[in-house]
Amino acid sequence: MSYRSIIVNLGIDADPEPMIKIGVDLAERFGARLIGLAAADVPPLVATGDGMIYEGEVMQIQHEEIEKQLGERRAAFEKLVPVSVRGEWRQAVGGPTRFLTGSARAADLIVTAGGQASNVYRAVDIGSLALDAGRPILVVAGNADHVSAQTVLVAWKDTREARRAMADALPLLSMASEVVVATIDNDADVGISKSLADVLAFLELHGVKARTELIAGNGDGGQLLAFARSIRADLVVSGAYGHSRLREWAFGGVTRTLLEDNAINRFLSY
Repeated sequence: MSYRSIIVNLGIDADPEPMIKIGVDLAERFGARLIGLAAADVPPLVATGDGMIYEGEVMQIQHEEIEKQLGERRAAFEKLVPVSVRGEWRQAVGGPTRFLTGSARAADLIVTAGGQASNVYRAVDIGSLALDAGRPILVVAGNADHVSAQTVLVAWKDTREARRAMADALPLLSMASEVVVATIDNDADVGISKSLADVLAFLELHGVKARTELIAGNGDGGQLLAFARSIRADLVVSGAYGHSRLREWAFGGVTRTLLEDNAINRFLSY
């Protein structure tokens, strides 16, 4: 298994160069096609305190500004992607989360910057993306321009989401120098030991040498991140646990903590 097609999402309000470099590095490592993508939308008509509505000329100006910014990101992508990498560009004046989710069908892996989306018209909602795209998401740490994935922490829980995440992350795990499979639990019963043994056997069959760790606790995401830092992990692999409620994504503690912490690279799958 490998990643043969990778999407790198470029935020319209961020410097595109670090993300492009990360995308190029991953594409070269896996011999993959690299799809550069960017999108932003014009906010809907808004009534002011005086009852006036922004429309017409104002919206056209905003549309043209977005197209200009998209063009700048395309130029940066085409400049920085070497001829040795098969590159492709996609852009849209439209909702960034919806556009990226729709484009996910063309890729094995989506790479995007972290941080909370303060403006859904100009930034991707990573929570919705993770649960809707049907593809694994590599959420890059803030200020990173490289994802080495040499020491990887796999957050294990015997669930569909964790199994999916581990399988989706195999190409990265196979290149890591150290893989630690950790589970958080207060009761180290036979069932937990058996599931960890099965995970190690599965990884070994795929050429991945790993060790296991049992973290005493109640499933708190902070404990997981503290352990990740203690082993100097540069990537955390985790299932994305959540559900739709009133058209908003509600997440469990570990997933929510991982989404909020932008100091480490996170690999999420649902």
